Formats: sequence, structure tokens, C-alpha cells
Amino acid sequence: MSTRCLHLVLVVLVLATGGYASSAQVQPPIDPQTLARAWDAERLPLPPAPLVRHADVMRLIEELKDGGRGMFEVEEIGRSVENRSLNHVWFGQGPMHVLLWSQMHGDEPTATSALFDVCTYIERHRGEPQVTRILERLTIHMVPMVNPDGAERWTRRNAQGLDVNRDARLLQSPEARALKALRDRLEPALGFNLHNQNWRTSVGTPPQPAAISLLAVASDEAVTDTPQRVLAKKTAAVVRQAIEPFAQRRIGRYDETFNPRAFGDTFSRAGTGVVLIETGPWPGQDPDRALVRINFVAILSALDALATGAVDRVDPALYTELPENESNLFHTIVRGGTIWPGTGVAPFKGDVGLGGTRVVREEKDGRHIQWVSSIQELGDLRVYGALATIDAEGLVVAPKMDRAELGQEITLPDTASDEQTNENGSDQPEQGGRRRPFIGVGQPAELLLLEPLSTPDRYRVEQIVVVGS
Repeated sequence: MSTRCLHLVLVVLVLATGGYASSAQVQPPIDPQTLARAWDAERLPLPPAPLVRHADVMRLIEELKDGGRGMFEVEEIGRSVENRSLNHVWFGQGPMHVLLWSQMHGDEPTATSALFDVCTYIERHRGEPQVTRILERLTIHMVPMVNPDGAERWTRRNAQGLDVNRDARLLQSPEARALKALRDRLEPALGFNLHNQNWRTSVGTPPQPAAISLLAVASDEAVTDTPQRVLAKKTAAVVRQAIEPFAQRRIGRYDETFNPRAFGDTFSRAGTGVVLIETGPWPGQDPDRALVRINFVAILSALDALATGAVDRVDPALYTELPENESNLFHTIVRGGTIWPGTGVAPFKGDVGLGGTRVVREEKDGRHIQWVSSIQELGDLRVYGALATIDAEGLVVAPKMDRAELGQEITLPDTASDEQTNENGSDQPEQGGRRRPFIGVGQPAELLLLEPLSTPDRYRVEQIVVVGS
């Protein structure tokens, strides 16, 4: 056994036996509410997390080096396929090494912003006992953006088209090789694998948005409770306790199936306990602010519990009893209306489930976050949840038509299209003609809610429904 491996075993034993208990009894834990207020007052003036680019990361790293009064060390650990730097930032002098890495998938950015907020908090509060003990007992390592090429394109994969988080064994991507080499050099006791999950991810009954999902990553197919995994379970339990005031009923447990191609599972097998934090959907117009804030509280609370040994006194059942993730969430459900499909079939009663995902588009005036959405389900959707629910009882639900305005009176057409049969027998529209919109799975998530008027076949536009508006 190497000296570093022996040292890591000793660290785990110290934690398991409550080796820091006397110190923890003297010093109270970091209060999550206090952390949240500090984030509100001191967070970095960054754009929404999806708009943070590699150039922003490099600027933030330089600011840490220049303004951190010698606290932060930085090294380049590799280059991406397109020659963007991969950076390792670390601070603290403690015997327990902790590694946090973010944005292995280029379109999963929330924790990248949170990591820089964590660094800023540590630097600004370095003289306070609750930060001093973290610096004395832990050495914290961060790779804020593992996949900068994917982040530049807003894609999951790197410039080779590879999923970096499925390249832990073959190591065909430079990003994977750099991260693996760093773990092997540091041999950290614990790692945090920081991701975002699909916006259809739900938790509980009735379904709620899974704002945060946690996983104590397995090291084998049997999902054995090794000492490293027990530490990861207890750390996940700490995170749950810390963020429950901010994400009540929106915390889930990620699928525990062992994946031999994934980095968390590979690192866990190599002896590093790994906590996966998956950030998910959040209702409202500014989801990034809430989600970065929750990540900030989660990470600092976990680091504090590791530093004090308080993690040992947390019941791992707080993690294992979390409900598992499901996919029972829509962005918007329009409930109880009379659906006029616009296809020639008779109207029918039911719900309409609208799904959506956010994308980043490059435009002349810069990057913008946009919604890509569609109708994903029709009928009885009572078993599903949504970020937004619209009561359409007594209204007619129709596809959005051009030039429709609130309060406008309209007549619904009798047919589904303006198509004419061409002279050559084709059923394609004539030049200038086009298909009218209709309600169906896969169609645009743009609807009209219409109030029937006393005049037959006449309606007033009560609401225009567009995902993300």
C-alpha cells in the first residue's frame, strides 16, 4: 500500500471514529441560512450559469490568483480537443483531500458558478473560525470546467463527439485523461461530481421538480457499502439536511446502478468516495439564481461537516430514504380544457403536457438562453407534475395561430390546413401555402385558451400559452 493510500485510510478512520468530535462540540456548524444570506450579499456578478464561458472561467481564475492573497494555487492539467486549458485550483493545508469537478457535460453549468462563489466566500471569510477549520483540516481541489469545448457549443459532448463522463475507462478524450491523472495523483478521500439533469426529472408523489438529486456512487455491481461509500452516504445526508430549507420536497436520490464507464463509479472503485450532485428543474423566471445558491450552500455545508467530523454523526438513512428520481414532470400542464386539435377530429376533454429544455443561442448581440419546447402528452395527466399548471376548465384549448392577441375574437377553422392538391397530384402546399398549426405530440408548445361566446363558433382569446414566456 502506498504512503498516500495509507494516509487516506487513516483519514477515513479518523472521521469514522469521530476524531474531530471535541473540536466540533466547541464550534457550531456553519448555518445554511447564514450561508444563503452571505451568497445573496456577496455572490459574484456573473451572468446566468448557462452563459458562463471558458473565457469567464479563465478571468475568474486570474482574479483568484491576484486577489486571494496567496490562498489559491492554480495549475493547468491539460488542454481540450480545441486547445482550451483545463485548470486545477486548490486551497487549504489539511490532511484530507477533497476533489470537486464540474461541467463534464458542456450544457450542465450550474455548479461551475457555485464553485467560484465558494472560493470567494472562503477568501472573504478566511479569518473566521468556521472557515479557518476548513482550511486547516482539508485541502480542497477544484476543476471548474472539465469540458470547455462542449460549454462553448452548449452541447453535452466534447469536440470529438464523446461523452467525457463515459470515457473513464478508454480515456480517448484529453479531458478524461487530465481528470483521471489528477485523481490518481491526489488520491482524494472524497470527490464531488457536479452535474445537471433533465428538466423532466421529478421526485415524490405528487411529482415535484427534482431540484437536487444525490447519489453516493457505487464502486461495484453489488453496490457494496465500502468505507468510502459510507462516507459518501453520510456526506449526501449532510447535503440533504443543509438544503432542505431551500428545496423542500424537491430533493431526490439518483439511480444507484453501477456504471463502469462513468468517472464517479471508476473513482469510487479506485478508493475515492464520490457524491454526485445533479441539479435539476426549478420553477419561475430566474431558475439559475436559486439553483446556484442551493449548490453553494450544499458544497460549503459538506466541506464544513468533513472538516469538523460532524459528518460521522449524521444518519446515512437521511440519504437512503430519499425518494428515487422519476421522469413525471412537464414544464407546463394545461388541465381540464376542451382540446380542439385542429386536425378535423372532434374536440375532446383532457390535459396538455408541454415539455421544454433550455438552450444557449449565439446571436449578433451575444449569447441568449432560449426554450426549445413541444407538446409531449395529451389526455389524462393527473399523475404528472409541472413547473407551472394552468386551469383551463370551461375553456377551449387550441393551437396558437398567427396574429392571435389577448381579447381578440376568433372563429376556429373547419380544416387542418390550407393545403391544395397540386396539378401533379402532390399533396404538398402550393407556393406560399402552409399547414395550419394543430395540437399533437411533437408539435410546438404554443396554445390558445379560448372562452366560448354566445355566438356559435366564436371565441375570445383568454390566454396565450408559450413555454418559457
